Amino acid sequence: MRKFFVAAAAVMMMVGCAPKSEPMVTFAEADDPVALSEEATAKWGEVTKALNGAWGCADVRYSRSEVPAVGEVEVMPVVAWKGERASAQIVLWTAQGADGVKCEVKEFKSADATLPASIAETHFVRYTVADERFQVKKGTTLQPDMLDTLPTFDMAAQSVRPVWLTIAVPQDAKEGIYKSEVVVSYNGMGKVKLPLTLEVQKHTLATPDKWSYHLDLWQHPTAVARAYGLELWSDEHFEALKPIMTRLANAGQKVITTTLNKDPWNHQCYDAYEDMIKWTLKKDGTWSYDYKVFDRVVETMMGLGINKMINCYSMVPWNCELHYFDEAKGEQVTIKAEPGTPIFPEIWTPFLLDFKKHLEAKGWLAITNIAMDERSPEAMDAAVKVLEKCAPEMGFALADNHKSYKKYTMMRDVCVAQGQPADHADILMRREQGFNTTFYVCCGPAFPNTFTHSHPFESELLGWYNVACDYDGMLRWAYNSWPENPEMDSRFGGWTSGDTYLVYPHNRSSIRFERLIDGIESAEKVRQLRREGVDLKEVDAVLEKVRTGKINDHNEPWQQVVAEARKALNEASRK
Repeated sequence: MRKFFVAAAAVMMMVGCAPKSEPMVTFAEADDPVALSEEATAKWGEVTKALNGAWGCADVRYSRSEVPAVGEVEVMPVVAWKGERASAQIVLWTAQGADGVKCEVKEFKSADATLPASIAETHFVRYTVADERFQVKKGTTLQPDMLDTLPTFDMAAQSVRPVWLTIAVPQDAKEGIYKSEVVVSYNGMGKVKLPLTLEVQKHTLATPDKWSYHLDLWQHPTAVARAYGLELWSDEHFEALKPIMTRLANAGQKVITTTLNKDPWNHQCYDAYEDMIKWTLKKDGTWSYDYKVFDRVVETMMGLGINKMINCYSMVPWNCELHYFDEAKGEQVTIKAEPGTPIFPEIWTPFLLDFKKHLEAKGWLAITNIAMDERSPEAMDAAVKVLEKCAPEMGFALADNHKSYKKYTMMRDVCVAQGQPADHADILMRREQGFNTTFYVCCGPAFPNTFTHSHPFESELLGWYNVACDYDGMLRWAYNSWPENPEMDSRFGGWTSGDTYLVYPHNRSSIRFERLIDGIESAEKVRQLRREGVDLKEVDAVLEKVRTGKINDHNEPWQQVVAEARKALNEASRK
């Protein structure tokens, strides 16, 4: 096995360009569990330059230990609308090692306009332990995923380091072809120059808060407190939430994830979901509810622009357990309240009546849903009956793997399992009522998905799948439910690696999160061009492949299909 070292390993350091509240951590990555073949080892002997660099493919993950197979792209062509974020990938490799590697992006210049270098960011991509793809008995690999915020990086001998480039085109940018380059150097020497062009098209993408795409990535505030070593629900905790949730808002997130009582998912993550509402059974037999944390979570998220829905989990938690403080006993009590049993309406009725009044006073009643996750039809029957009796003004949200949306047509927010597609007629009917219908991926399917071993293009493919099937958006079960140390190891429990999160502590993005945004932007662009009456014949031909193809078969040429879709959309946008 090969060991990789980063200078100042395990040292906490502040980076000048980062927010003061976000300390940056550098660390030694894990050993590569896959031994190099004799052929791969011999290729390192053919590398003569101290630092090598080339444009890579943003659809591909590159091994840390093997000399990369890169194409012959001398000038990287980037095409984007005004207001769009575009991605590209650089690959660096060294046989002898290179310290102090840094990347500098030059100004973007067209024939009659200039865009500042600050519209672009480069991030060294870090490797984390992950599962091997499609293995019944999972092996272990290293996968590049986290986009670090370190301004310089030390590369060990015989190692590869991807660099992720993001370009945020200003909405007021002038249409045209711009030229720029990325200059990579180490300790002021050995410069590698990688030219690129940026084609800014005439169309303007709306800001994320105005996107129609209904994105619902479940947030996990407790994980932030643990990962940052902060007191739960303290002022410092809420301040730490803001940068990482701002990143989510900038992806077009529409929904605030909240909890009603005990951990709704029975502690299936490394961190349990801690209470946002405290229940108390008073000595006189009446109930009181403390909403202070719930209110502050909602107000914090709304202040960041996430304000379309508040989804509250859950009237039917996975183990059907609820807890409260019993004043008479002077202790916390846990009970089981299964749907259909007498205690279920007995305990939920006073809460729903009080919660409704509280939401009404806060002005949130119209956007609040009681949310369920993959509950049985029998459980849904009991929950709907109580909710409609006590608080019909509130909506229902459901991650649905039983086609319950066909029975409960009044549900505002329905998300169907990707493997159980909704009927298009139902999508249209619900849309006419002002309800949205989305799809979700979670621990499955194996393809396409957003695991740490998933190909990057799979994240974008989900956006194309969305628009091909005419869904209103998508749900992913976890935005930041981190394992103990995700920077080092993305695995947790029986879940596939990376299943529990899409971004990293201290507000660091990932390849798969950036590519997910690429797919969302593509869906937004297609729908905008349709509204503008642009001919999308070529785009629709590719979308038909996505809609009718074997979407879960990784042996099909989906990377090529995504490239075709992107090319067709770029061509349509030139009209």
